[in-house]
Amino acid sequence: MVGSRFRYSKWDGSQKGFELDAFDVLGQLTDDLLYHGDPMASLRRLMQEGFEDRNGERVEGLREMLEKLRQERQERLENHNLGGVYDEINESLSEIIDTERQGLEDRAALADMQLADPDTSASDQRNAELAKETTQNKQMQLGMMPDDLAGKVRSLQNYEFESAEAQQKFDELLDELRQELVKQQFQDMAGAMENISPEDMARMKDMMAELNNMLEQRENGVDPETEARNFADFMEKYGDFFPDNPETLDALLEQMAQQMAAMQALLNSMTPEQRQQLMDLSNQLMEDMDLNFEMSRLGQNLQQMFPDAGWQQSYDFEGFDPLGMADASRMLQELGQLDQLEQFLQSATSPQELAEVDLDQVRRLLGEDSAASMERVAELAKMLEESGLIQNKEGRLELTPRGLRRLGQQALGDLFKKLDPSRIGGHDIERAGIGHERAFDTKPYEFGDPFNLHIERTIRNAITRTGGGTPVRLTPDDFEIEETERQVRSSTVLMLDLSLSMPMRDNFLPAKKVAMALYSLISSQYPRDYLGIVSFSEVAKELKPADLPEVSWDFVYGTNMHHAFKLSQQMLARETGTKQIIMITDGEPTAHLLPNGQPFFSYPPARETVEQTMAEVMRCTRAGITINTFMLDPDAGLRGFVERITELNKGRAFFTSPQNLGDYVLVDFIEHKRKLLQGRGR
Repeated sequence: MVGSRFRYSKWDGSQKGFELDAFDVLGQLTDDLLYHGDPMASLRRLMQEGFEDRNGERVEGLREMLEKLRQERQERLENHNLGGVYDEINESLSEIIDTERQGLEDRAALADMQLADPDTSASDQRNAELAKETTQNKQMQLGMMPDDLAGKVRSLQNYEFESAEAQQKFDELLDELRQELVKQQFQDMAGAMENISPEDMARMKDMMAELNNMLEQRENGVDPETEARNFADFMEKYGDFFPDNPETLDALLEQMAQQMAAMQALLNSMTPEQRQQLMDLSNQLMEDMDLNFEMSRLGQNLQQMFPDAGWQQSYDFEGFDPLGMADASRMLQELGQLDQLEQFLQSATSPQELAEVDLDQVRRLLGEDSAASMERVAELAKMLEESGLIQNKEGRLELTPRGLRRLGQQALGDLFKKLDPSRIGGHDIERAGIGHERAFDTKPYEFGDPFNLHIERTIRNAITRTGGGTPVRLTPDDFEIEETERQVRSSTVLMLDLSLSMPMRDNFLPAKKVAMALYSLISSQYPRDYLGIVSFSEVAKELKPADLPEVSWDFVYGTNMHHAFKLSQQMLARETGTKQIIMITDGEPTAHLLPNGQPFFSYPPARETVEQTMAEVMRCTRAGITINTFMLDPDAGLRGFVERITELNKGRAFFTSPQNLGDYVLVDFIEHKRKLLQGRGR
């Protein structure tokens, strides 16, 4: 048997096949989620702006699609004009008249030949003279035809053609014009009938009369069950007019409203002369006054029901390519669809709404790329929800715990990508024995414990659980590890400045990204460590990691480090191990708490504020808490203040920028952990 053979090649980025997944989407949202904290708002912005997938292929946003819509509309308006609607009919009528003239000339020539022939009988001469007189009268009638379309059609309808060919052409033209006029009003009906016979026109009149009656019954409060029954009877009788087979009265009415509104847009877009001629022609062709009445009545009813269907819409055609009636009807319908799609996209507030769009229509109007992009954008929220990254709570999208962890990992990954590997090195210490002294006691394994497995007791646990036998199968519940005399543990509080100056100086997003990355680093790599988060502006507040995505700056003045240090001490007092505070700020202290618990603000900083803050620094120092400060865009005042903290506390100060804040914080934290581990291992 010959095995399958495969060829492998190095990944060079040109290969395709990886589809967009939920993690890709969350990666696109990372910065926006960190800045605003609202999954729906972030998805809305992604929907508007678009993005590139992992293959580097562009997924169009709504702004690009809207621009395409405007270009498509402009192209149609700049290249065409509606004069062809009038000219095409006029040319056809002129051709018919010319054919008739030629027939009259042929008959007159034959009469002249008969009159000139001496062998022509007296009876034939009288007939020839009569024929010549008749042709002269008809030539005069043709010469006196009105200039307007409706007048020409009316005159030709009352005219007795001499030419059978001209008569046939005129009858065919009338049938074609009736077909086109009905098609403009009710495209689906016309599509269902190849030729509209007088019987069809009569049925159409009856159909519209019943439809108008149902609308008026609805206005008078007809019972829904009665309306449904009446609609079923209506469709049984007239369903052949509607090949799309609408399931409800509302669906049918909406369809008809769109088509009648497109006809009205055609009239609105014409010059007054063109519009009047087409309306007169329509009235002339639709000779049945009852049909005209029912059509007008239906149009009024539909305008009341669907006032936003575009009844007042008009278009300024500026091109040179004239459109005939059929082409103009199709063009106006496309323009109406472009307008409706534009309105829908402009009002869309969430990706889920895009699932309602007719993708086939988008494909026709904007092309395959836009249709594919819209389909992918419509799935964004569903993809995140099905992957357990977000959840819908009472109509509001929120990050799940899994989504929060992933967001932190994404922020951490973004920062690590920027770091020089030589600065950070590996996270693990390879030398055996580092981190603990053996105490020869054991305990069941818990998540976060060093995996110092005690083989004998682990196997004994498995045998006790299974009752013996081979092979011995282990489960995590069987694991037992050796305890150490002392575990290396760090307790950290991150003090995050959320005063108004942070977003004003573009420092907010980098600082919040560092907070998420630090949370992810500690929870994943050092799960036994403690991380507390304190935000401070006018006052300080303790934050939970789950609150981080929605945290925003405070629209108040004040940088209350005094309260933040006090709160951080209280949080660290409950913890063990090496304790430190990491403070990220872009300004010196301008607020402190008064004895009554109310904040006091002053800028420039009041002496009392600085003294109260330094007093808390001294308390931290006496409690063995190290303070490391990361200053963003520091001025002289902040530099001087932080230098005093460093002098008293013996911590470190970093003068940094938003671009490299993450480098400093993460490298410093990991180096701090490395030194602790190395110190315990000596």
